Amino acid sequence: MKRIALVVTAFLVSSGLFAQKDELKTLKKIYDKDEPSDKDVIEYKAALTKLEPYLASAPEADKVLINYFKAEAPFMDAMVQMSKPENQNNLALMMKMFKPENVHDLAVAYDAMRQYEKSTGKNVYTKDIDESVAQFAPMIVNAAITLGQQKKYSEAGKLLYDVYLMDKKNLDNLYYAASYAVNGNDYDTALAYYDELKKSNYSGEGTLYLATSVVSGKEETFNSKLDRDKMIAMKTHSKPREEKIPSKRGEIYKNVALILLEKGKTEEAKAAFAEAIKENPNDMSLKMNEANLYLKLKDNATYKAKVATILEKEPNNADLVYNLGVVAMDAGQLSEAETFFNRAIAIKPDYANAYLNLAGIKLMGDEKIVAEMNKLGTSEKDNKRYEVLKKQRTESFNGAMPSLEKAYALDPTNEAVIENLYSVYNFLELTDKPNYKDLKAKMKEIKAARGN
Repeated sequence: MKRIALVVTAFLVSSGLFAQKDELKTLKKIYDKDEPSDKDVIEYKAALTKLEPYLASAPEADKVLINYFKAEAPFMDAMVQMSKPENQNNLALMMKMFKPENVHDLAVAYDAMRQYEKSTGKNVYTKDIDESVAQFAPMIVNAAITLGQQKKYSEAGKLLYDVYLMDKKNLDNLYYAASYAVNGNDYDTALAYYDELKKSNYSGEGTLYLATSVVSGKEETFNSKLDRDKMIAMKTHSKPREEKIPSKRGEIYKNVALILLEKGKTEEAKAAFAEAIKENPNDMSLKMNEANLYLKLKDNATYKAKVATILEKEPNNADLVYNLGVVAMDAGQLSEAETFFNRAIAIKPDYANAYLNLAGIKLMGDEKIVAEMNKLGTSEKDNKRYEVLKKQRTESFNGAMPSLEKAYALDPTNEAVIENLYSVYNFLELTDKPNYKDLKAKMKEIKAARGN
């Protein structure tokens, strides 16, 4: 009896293996069809269902293959439906096909199949994958862009990462996936993507090939110089030109450092900038961001030292000079701050904030003066002191007024400028100034917006 039982058991196992092989044959047969039918899709899904219990214990080759066929199922179904005349313009159906979970499963399955075939030296499905990616990737990228425009940054980033998994040669998709992750405050994911970009030595440098369409008059971008030049030769386009795409390495390292800083990993952020500058010694924007890191940490001495080295190369960088003025102002070094603000204005005459801060230097200490004036009584001594303080205020307000007027002319919507200039005019009793009525109306709007 035991012997018979063993024989029967062996037979059942053998039958199961044969059944599994049959299901795989069914999947492959339907997969290979150019135009599968509704019936084929039903049979395809049924075969997958029967294979589900086998998947966990299946050999690696079968596991990769079954997951590949499984990931293709939603797309096969959608393509069959969209091939019908009544569905050919059904955008909702197309979007259903590109649901994030479907795309992710497909990307993982494609990546696994590519790696498996590369390791075995076989090339059965890789060619199919390449063709599918060429067809689907632009649609998925457009879907990601749409999600990004809707501020669904996390979903957009995941879709682009899946496109990258489908074609790891195109690192641009990984770069933009990281950017979306940053916009969505998903910093851990962004760091993982940036780390992958760094390991791949990605720079993003390149050349854009452009030409103007004769029909639309609009400038269009081409994948290559060869493609662009063909259109020029066919006279469908004119005005060919090329545009250099700068390196993105500096931005990647900067973002890594800023994310680390946001996560409270200050020392790692400093190290990230040091590494970035070592890799990109001539990237001034990177050096500026490193300097701003120390400014954010309130390490003013290091900030000033970093900026000084940048100004040796970029002496006309008005923003850096202005920032040095802010640092000096915060440190109470008012004379030095005034020098920096005036230097920033000399470089950039329309620098409204520099004019505002020059006025701020003149008005510094006004709160203290007002507080003392309010404490004074009505004695002769107090009245004399009041007049002294009033004279000090008058001098400081007169000193600040030209800078505030210039700032207002440059930036008439700046609330800080409006409030300060309005206060100056009222204190100095200059209500006949040409712009006083405008300032009064704007102050009313500001107060109303604040609920005052």
